Amino acid sequence: MQLAVTLGDPGGIGPEVAAKALAAGARFDPPLCADSVRVIGPVECAGDFSGSWRFEAVGGGAAGLNPGRAAGMAIEHAIELALAGEVDAIVTAPVHKPGLAAAGYHPGHTEMLMALSGAAEAGMLMCDEGDGTGTAPKRVMLATIHIPLAEVAASVDKALLVSQTRLLGAALRSDWGLAAPRIALCALNPHASDNGMFGTEERDVYEPAIAALEGDPWHVTGPVPADTVFVRAFSGEFDAVVAPYHDVGMAAFKTAAFGRGVNVTLGLPFIRTSPDHGTAFDIAGRGVADPSSMVEAVRLAMRLAGARRAACTSASRAPAAPIR
Repeated sequence: MQLAVTLGDPGGIGPEVAAKALAAGARFDPPLCADSVRVIGPVECAGDFSGSWRFEAVGGGAAGLNPGRAAGMAIEHAIELALAGEVDAIVTAPVHKPGLAAAGYHPGHTEMLMALSGAAEAGMLMCDEGDGTGTAPKRVMLATIHIPLAEVAASVDKALLVSQTRLLGAALRSDWGLAAPRIALCALNPHASDNGMFGTEERDVYEPAIAALEGDPWHVTGPVPADTVFVRAFSGEFDAVVAPYHDVGMAAFKTAAFGRGVNVTLGLPFIRTSPDHGTAFDIAGRGVADPSSMVEAVRLAMRLAGARRAACTSASRAPAAPIR
């Protein structure tokens, strides 16, 4: 199994948490081996990985190439490797969205990955798979991502809810191995609108979407009020929640899973994970960054890539259907 690890913005904590996470990966079961990782970043960061991991430079960072451009070039190279089948998964350290945008790229990883991979659709799933003590996994899918709150209501329509729920359900079945995933749709309005008192989206958008999802190989419940859906899901009643917009989903998820959360991009032809935090410029270079989320991103990338590879191997060994 091969992983590509991009270092994100070279001025942030990405290079530090990547180095710490890979060091921790050497103690995984099975361990992460040096010849199975390709670290991609600006040449100034090479010293943090020399002698331990294969480093592929994409140009200068603080001393040469613009940091946003360096981060973007690393992502581009990782995607090229994944599409060529040279790596099974990409793990990306945090980028600075304004820096990416100023360098001419999409302002976020998810949008950029979708555009450069040619994926017809993509989704942002936040995951905490548990700490091994029996706690329920926490998974939150964001139906909309980086848009202003004022645009959310118009953006959350039947087609979006159906497509994002199907994208989530298919991933939970294929990559997570859940035969019949239990998915909750988080309502848009307070109290799921209380029969239209606080909005009509639950009646006009959610109910038709849920009807369209009937017969799919997953169980959909909703619309469930936002003030209860996450505690129900995080207690094990649901396998995942589809949140209508960024902050309602991220606030609940990070409150429950900060430091362990992993962002998984669904819908791509390869596995991609990243930590649940940003560049943290304020502590960069001090050696104090917590690598826990990056460790989990590497661990989950290995697990999902392994599951996908096993599924492909199993399919290739299946007997051919008889010709009629």
